[in-house]
Amino acid sequence: PDTKKDRSPREVQRLWQRPWLRTAGLGAGLVLTTLLLWSNLGAEDGVTEVLARRGEVVAGRFIEVPCSEDYDSHRRFEGCTPRKCGRGVTDVVITREEAEQIRSIAEKGLSLGGSDGGASILDLHSGALSVGKHFVNLYRYFGDKIQNIFSEEDFQLYREVRQKVQLTIAEAFGISASSLHLTKPTFFSRINSTEARTAHDEYWHAHVDKVTYGSFDYTSLLYLSDYLEDFGGGRFVFMEEGANKTVEPRAGRVSFFTSGSENLHRVEKVHWGTRYAITIAFSCNPDHGIEDPAFP
Repeated sequence: PDTKKDRSPREVQRLWQRPWLRTAGLGAGLVLTTLLLWSNLGAEDGVTEVLARRGEVVAGRFIEVPCSEDYDSHRRFEGCTPRKCGRGVTDVVITREEAEQIRSIAEKGLSLGGSDGGASILDLHSGALSVGKHFVNLYRYFGDKIQNIFSEEDFQLYREVRQKVQLTIAEAFGISASSLHLTKPTFFSRINSTEARTAHDEYWHAHVDKVTYGSFDYTSLLYLSDYLEDFGGGRFVFMEEGANKTVEPRAGRVSFFTSGSENLHRVEKVHWGTRYAITIAFSCNPDHGIEDPAFP
């Protein structure tokens, strides 16, 4: 349901500047406002189905879709390379408390920098951190000061959460967890409504992970903030002709999917507030594997 705190001030102001809405009876006006906002939120990107709403707790939801041919142009790994493709959502793998703790890691790291545009990246594996219009290696740039920012417990929690996500993906697709190799880029993202300054800030374009990154076979997102509580816009959208499907972020929610063209996707622009998430990607090719980050 739509409530006042769900609306951005700009949305409300825009609606009430319309003369016909101001002159309508208060009761009718409120009904019309609610309907307009609800249809506005639902109609963006042509979304016709919500796979997971923010307000519900999803124990486990999986939708199988036919695999694309993207995997054929890469080396295949029997028992891992997707033959069963699809997308899943669960709210019972990572607790909201764990999500809050993981978010604090992102907040601490991103407090050291941040993009001039709307999208900031923190990669604990490579050390990549958005600073202004560029990236720096936070381990080299800040040196020993990093030990005052993060703790060993932060990195331990990061590993534990990654392992839970890996097991969830393996179980959903009927493969061995040991056949999945963490791959790059695996990173935190912080998105707000600031205007994009560089191409790195333009996070909203539709793309295919397998095409974009090559190493990706399975992609996951762990959301660290709540849609319509912490931010507006910013939903995750699976692009399908005439029938887009969306996932509404909820802290602790894990959304995962095979990385080929069967799961073309994009993120809506964030209109207000701040959206935190972590992208965790896996490859079937051990040559593309990366280690968990170690406390410096």
